[in-house]
Amino acid sequence: MRDLPEQFSQFGEARQQGFMKVKKVKEAGGKVAGIFCTFTPVEILDAAGFTAVSLCGMSGETIPAAEAHLPKNLCPLIKSSYGFAVSDKCPYTYFSDLIVAESTCDGKKKMYELLDKIRPTYVLHLPQGLAGDALEKWKNELIRFIAFLEDRFDVKITEEALRKAARERNEERKSRLALMELQKLTPPPAKGYDLYKALEGSGFVFESSQRINQLNDLRESIEAAYRDGQGKVKASDRRILVTGCPIGGVLNKTVKLIEENGGVVTCFENCSGIKAAYQMVNAEADDIVGAIAERYLGIGCSVMTPNDIRIDHLKKLVEEYKIDGVVEIDLQCCTPYNVESFTVKNEMKKLSIPYIQIETDYSESDSGQLSTRLEAFLETI
Repeated sequence: MRDLPEQFSQFGEARQQGFMKVKKVKEAGGKVAGIFCTFTPVEILDAAGFTAVSLCGMSGETIPAAEAHLPKNLCPLIKSSYGFAVSDKCPYTYFSDLIVAESTCDGKKKMYELLDKIRPTYVLHLPQGLAGDALEKWKNELIRFIAFLEDRFDVKITEEALRKAARERNEERKSRLALMELQKLTPPPAKGYDLYKALEGSGFVFESSQRINQLNDLRESIEAAYRDGQGKVKASDRRILVTGCPIGGVLNKTVKLIEENGGVVTCFENCSGIKAAYQMVNAEADDIVGAIAERYLGIGCSVMTPNDIRIDHLKKLVEEYKIDGVVEIDLQCCTPYNVESFTVKNEMKKLSIPYIQIETDYSESDSGQLSTRLEAFLETI
């Protein structure tokens, strides 16, 4: 087996160079918007001339700083995100003209009140379900956001600019999907850990066409290696679907452990995977703001109730990716996902798909226990 395609390393370099790129954007008079969540309508930021950057929040190193202001029994993602801001250890936060937040959970909403004292923070109020006039309310929320940006930053967000941004973001989503869908092959051509890191790294490439080209180049390299019989996965490795919370802060002690114990993560349903990549904006719709609103409201996150979109999509993914087992990775104190895990477990039971839920945080204290549980789970498949 040869080394990973060199394109994988480009994304690591992109992350390392991302801070300097954002600094150059600022020096050139550009505007930077820090974002946290896949519900953030990046098309609006693109159309307003902002460079959207994902803020730091996937490490436990800043949690002690956050706990000076926040309760200890709070989601580690929330504490890490706030910790990076309050300790001034995230250059993206430092360079942000605005942080765009979203009301996806109560812990986040209250944290954003504190964050606003550090950097200007705008909260988008997301409906918590799809029933009734939810779509109209969400569209009105986006209209309010557009008006705020135009007034605060003296910009004009045109319909033409929104359509252009929607088309570009759709192309990027198609490239991400095409890369992830390579894993439908038997055996999958790449380790899930490597694929996740590449997708994560693409977020630190700020020029749209460059992101798309690198994703496409990586897909073509993996395909070429696979055709040459130089894939990275054994035919005997069990095909695992990972679902649940954002996992960037626990990747090493979960996904890496799965793949060290006879599994291969064939599909990520999480936020950084397929969950928010397959929905496209209808860029030709008469009402472009309504089309953007509809696209984002269709993300199957557990904050929605009921969350039939996620459950139906999980069942579809299990079939399409020929999944042998499902691992749900939930962060401690994330009530929506931890409660919804009961429903996911029952649905997998109906499909006769082995399922395990892991509840963890950003510390390494449970690594040994997780290794034992995951090894035992994979042996049962």
